[in-house]
Amino acid sequence: MHKEAGSETPYVALRLVASRLSMVPGHMVHVVFELSIYNHSKGMYCGCKASYNFHFKNTYSKEHCLIPLQELLKPSAFLVDDSCVFGVEILKIDVSSTEKKAVVVQKKATTVQNLFVQKKGFIKGTYTWNMNNFLELDLDHFVRSPAFEVGGHKWYVQMYPCGKRYSTDCLSLYLYLDASDELHLESKKVVVMTVSILDRKNGIHFTRTSGLLVFTGGRSWG
Repeated sequence: MHKEAGSETPYVALRLVASRLSMVPGHMVHVVFELSIYNHSKGMYCGCKASYNFHFKNTYSKEHCLIPLQELLKPSAFLVDDSCVFGVEILKIDVSSTEKKAVVVQKKATTVQNLFVQKKGFIKGTYTWNMNNFLELDLDHFVRSPAFEVGGHKWYVQMYPCGKRYSTDCLSLYLYLDASDELHLESKKVVVMTVSILDRKNGIHFTRTSGLLVFTGGRSWG
């Protein structure tokens, strides 16, 4: 759910996210794309065309409001059998380099991807990881928690005492869906997550909460 500036009306919004693993430092990736939602009663997609410059430290496009939440919830139009269909179409990709080096982009056919979202009630769960020997850890390596189960699936927390590749000056926490968890090839989990660290002196949790994320085996967030 997202609200436009100056408006109290809640909207369903989408954004395009580039995988940081595919980004090259010093490269700017200009992408033209279209985000949409399927109207079942009209048999067509409704959406908006946008463009964004992605780079190594900025892999999230702006959020684009597609439809008011109340409009989405009307039966037979966008929501059928408790399911809705979102789509993204990549129209054009251009890559440039700040170092003025030639960048070769492999030509590929236009990519179209649909995401079917079905909501049958969220399952909530919490896990507390007590770290008793923090000062004895090897600060150059990550530490992995025992696997735990929420919603019928296995998860684990991975901690980097001195940060990860993209944040090397602070402790980092990441939540993973265990790769050994057997999800159907075409099945993914839509989740909202919160990770936190307890300040035991003041009894305060430092937290970070995600938006709705689509998770597959091996995927992480933190």
